[in-house]
Amino acid sequence: MASAAQSASTPGSSAPVPSLQRGIVKMVISGFAIIVRGQPRGGPPPERQINLSNIRAGILGRRAPPNQPEAKDTPDEPWAWPAREFLRKKLIGKEVCFVVEFKTLQGREFGMVYLGKDTTGENIAESLVAEGLASVKREGMRGSNPDQARLCEIEDQAKASKKGMWADGTGSHTIRDIKYTIENPRHFVDSMHQKPVNAIIEHVRDGSVVRALLLPDYYLVTVMLSGVKCPTFKREGDGPEIPEPFAAEAKFFTESRLLQRDVQIILESCQNQNILGTILHPNGNITELLLKEGFARCVDWSMAVYTQGSEKLRAGERSAKERKVRIWRDYVAPTANLDQKDRQFVAKVMQVMNADAVVVKMNSGEHKTIHLSSIRPPRLEGESQDKNRKLRPLYDIPYMFEAREFLRKKLIGKKVNVSVDYIRAATPATETVPAFPERTCATVTIGGINIAEALISKGLATVIRYRQDDDQRSSHYDELLAAEARAIKNGKGLHSKKRNSHPPSCRHLRGYPESQAVPSIPSESWSLRGRGGICIQWVPSQTLHAKGDVPDHLPAGWY
Repeated sequence: MASAAQSASTPGSSAPVPSLQRGIVKMVISGFAIIVRGQPRGGPPPERQINLSNIRAGILGRRAPPNQPEAKDTPDEPWAWPAREFLRKKLIGKEVCFVVEFKTLQGREFGMVYLGKDTTGENIAESLVAEGLASVKREGMRGSNPDQARLCEIEDQAKASKKGMWADGTGSHTIRDIKYTIENPRHFVDSMHQKPVNAIIEHVRDGSVVRALLLPDYYLVTVMLSGVKCPTFKREGDGPEIPEPFAAEAKFFTESRLLQRDVQIILESCQNQNILGTILHPNGNITELLLKEGFARCVDWSMAVYTQGSEKLRAGERSAKERKVRIWRDYVAPTANLDQKDRQFVAKVMQVMNADAVVVKMNSGEHKTIHLSSIRPPRLEGESQDKNRKLRPLYDIPYMFEAREFLRKKLIGKKVNVSVDYIRAATPATETVPAFPERTCATVTIGGINIAEALISKGLATVIRYRQDDDQRSSHYDELLAAEARAIKNGKGLHSKKRNSHPPSCRHLRGYPESQAVPSIPSESWSLRGRGGICIQWVPSQTLHAKGDVPDHLPAGWY
């Protein structure tokens, strides 16, 4: 905190002259105490508590300690809350100057506080007394002190005008009925119907968790910001709190913008008794700002309830990653090792492989297998498999055929836009999982339609869930999750009550054991009555007979 003048001694006197200091009001503790901080320089600034000299104001209520079951909550003293609010609205975030007049043995500092850069500004103690929100400590006052004499005159005027505490009555109407606990948080959140609620941020636990006083009913609740998570402070046993990297900076970022500010909160959900919400402030959305400045990361499980547009959160996180700021200082993009021409390109779809991969032909003539990012094709779950019979995934797994057909009809022979999201490294085989080669995973679009999203919306695939720190995922991951939610709600495909599907039967005319004769199929059964359609699954040779009897080398998989 800045000091306008150093302590000095006047000739003939040993008493030092109190120095004038400046700072920013971080918090108003009560009607007679504030916390002043300095300017940040490379981290959170120092702070100190200043108590107003010569005056007395009511004490705010306190919750009973949780480890003392017999203790009771302490209510507000009359006029304590109006005094606190008077100072909060006048001082929070403002620059003040102060003179420390004396310091107790316990380290408590008392002094005069002025609004502005010098003592010509508003005297805060005098303003409180003038409004009848504080009384003057007349015991032990020195008559020669003009500041104390003026406080007494101001108090006499407030009494004559019956202001504040000097008005008729006990002041019981100024005592809050604070609700420290909510019996059914989920029902409480639902009752708000996601409408903005007026609130005051009373405490910042870390960058993304705050304690808020909801108005006008005085519910004191803990709110976690939907969709994000900041570095936190961890404590082991009775030891001190250990901050994660950038935890203190993230907390200060939120404190300096929201602490004891008037805000509106949208209560969006309740997960495991934790209330999730979005804090609205005229100067901006703190959730988006934390992401943009690299103080937070997106959290998949709570982004689904964020009501202000999840794409804004992803955009903020992406901006921080690109600039490599704060928690992303060591970030390396999944496609950092790819040239631009290999990250985004246009190619022609030559083949559809099951339900999550296609083979495309590049402009160079090269054929490349592309897997759709972050989707999982249909698979067998909890079904016994005949060990004597080879599994045919396309025909034996429910909805695999429909999924493959959806892709075939949409993509085969057409040019698509491919945007590579990540390269999945090759994995060796284990006892339960087969080996997988390196896979190029990308977002494939045609006519502005994300094929993976379309596939999921029809219930023909599901979305892969990742660890929170796993960035190898689709660049449109949130859209995929939203599409899956719609498919589940509408009971589409894999999410329908009837899980079994029966694809059209296929005639396999090759692949029989040599000891088994190929079944005789009358040629008239292959005659097409009018116009019909067939799909060639595989061509083993270059010769194809379109007329006459079915040849011995008819390609397998005709139907």
